[in-house]
Amino acid sequence: MSSPAHRVRIVPVAPSRWSLRTRLLALLMLLLATVSLVIVFVTAVALRGVLVDQLDRRLREASGRWDRPEPTFLQNLPSFPALPALPAPAAADSAATAAADSAATAAADSAATAAADSAATDSAATAAADSAAADQPSSLSPQQLRVRRFFRGPVDPGTLGAVVGEDGTYGAFIDTAGEGKELTTAETAVVAGIPAYLRPYTRAFGDQGDYRLLARTTHDDMIVVTGLPMKQVNATLTRMTMIAGVVALVGVAAAAIAGTAIVRVTLRPLRRVAATASRVAELPLDRGEVALSVRVPQVDTDPRTEVGQVGAALNRMLGHIGAALAARHASEMRMRQFLADVSHELRTPLAAISGYAELTRRTREHVPADVTYAMSRVESESARMTALVSDLLLLARLDSGRDLVREPVDVSRLIVNAVNDAHVAAPGHRFALDLPEEPVTVTGDPARLHQVLANLLANARTHTPPGTQVTASLTVSGPTAILAVVDDGPGIPPDLLPEVFQRFARGDSSRSRAAGSTGLGLAIVAAVVEAHHGHVRATSEPGRTAFMVELPRCLPPSETVPSEPARLTGPTHPDRASQPAHR
Repeated sequence: MSSPAHRVRIVPVAPSRWSLRTRLLALLMLLLATVSLVIVFVTAVALRGVLVDQLDRRLREASGRWDRPEPTFLQNLPSFPALPALPAPAAADSAATAAADSAATAAADSAATAAADSAATDSAATAAADSAAADQPSSLSPQQLRVRRFFRGPVDPGTLGAVVGEDGTYGAFIDTAGEGKELTTAETAVVAGIPAYLRPYTRAFGDQGDYRLLARTTHDDMIVVTGLPMKQVNATLTRMTMIAGVVALVGVAAAAIAGTAIVRVTLRPLRRVAATASRVAELPLDRGEVALSVRVPQVDTDPRTEVGQVGAALNRMLGHIGAALAARHASEMRMRQFLADVSHELRTPLAAISGYAELTRRTREHVPADVTYAMSRVESESARMTALVSDLLLLARLDSGRDLVREPVDVSRLIVNAVNDAHVAAPGHRFALDLPEEPVTVTGDPARLHQVLANLLANARTHTPPGTQVTASLTVSGPTAILAVVDDGPGIPPDLLPEVFQRFARGDSSRSRAAGSTGLGLAIVAAVVEAHHGHVRATSEPGRTAFMVELPRCLPPSETVPSEPARLTGPTHPDRASQPAHR
């Protein structure tokens, strides 16, 4: 027996989630099955009515056997040999009966002998036999006499005859072997309950099955009942139902196969329309210039068909979307150009402001304390404004698609330098490295990649409390180098996580602006990684926040710059000063 963990659980799919083709085929098969069942049912009812009418005609013909004339003497005339022996009445005296039997026998023998001796004496012998039989007392009841007269001559198997009189009910039937059998007490009660309305009724006779019974009143106020079995009718109906069911099943299966092909061909234009929508859905519509040239084929835009109406409407919608995307792209280009121009123009006055503020600290003349404080604030804010302008200018250049420097970069050494810089900037945090033994090289801009690492580390140290563990790791997965910066801080709010790489995105009080964050640090990370044909993603939960950067490796390995594996041993002077990291 398999354990519950290994059992396959079949989850039913709701019909509302079926495909259109499946629903059409299911409805078609359901409709055909319903129509077939109705046809089989109506045919069976009609056929049963016809068969029952035929049986009723036979029943009325058999009921006419009760009207045949009674012979001169019943005992010596031929009767149905299969009827059971009937008991003699108890009122007859045995001696008288024996004498009568002797006289009858003697008369019969005398008549037979006379017939053998001479043909001339045949009529006299017959008359003597008739006279002797007439003198014999009757040993049968009136009901038994009528039933015996009913079964005289050839009778179909299963035929039933019964007489209901004041003295009781007596009846018999012929079984399938051609032998006569008396009715049982239960069967006699059923026969006695048939109304004498000259109308056939259907009754169950136990093991004999259903019978069609007809009762009528004779001229002597006795009720005679005639019955015929319905086994043949029921067998015919069963056989017809089975044949019709098989034919209907084969028809439904053939219709399902043909319907599948027809529905597949009919829905082919709709699949082409869906393929067009799928190609549009795969286009990057969220940024940059979008050439929305995909359209539904002209053959699938016929307004006289339902699919053509959908195709024409989709083409009109794609035209409107393309125009809207073109207008958006033009607006974005104007905005980017404006930001680039403004950033470029602001660098000169900001440099002048910063220079004049620094000049006041170098003068030999006495400067009041409040003026010194005000100028220090001016110098600090000008530096922050300069960094913001530089970030905006960098984003504008990346958005415009300006090419970056392409050269082999040792990512291992880059991570070591960035972590050393972060350790100096935030001595209250605990930084760790997890690097492979061999150096990992990618192709890209060293300054921009260093800025990516610096921004991620600055984001970790800025928005986590002192004592937080920050780990920078590097792994290799096939042709991809994976850089990760993981901290065990309070995490990013769930509502901010989907927007963390957008511009000017800032967190709540747990990730505050105490270090002068502008909300552009992670936006620069995403833009630089995308410019290097990589991907960046973030996952966060309380106690673990991870930023993963995937970059294509520099292949073949012969082009990499070898270097000794580095380890973090304390504050060091990096080869290249890291740029300020802003989030």
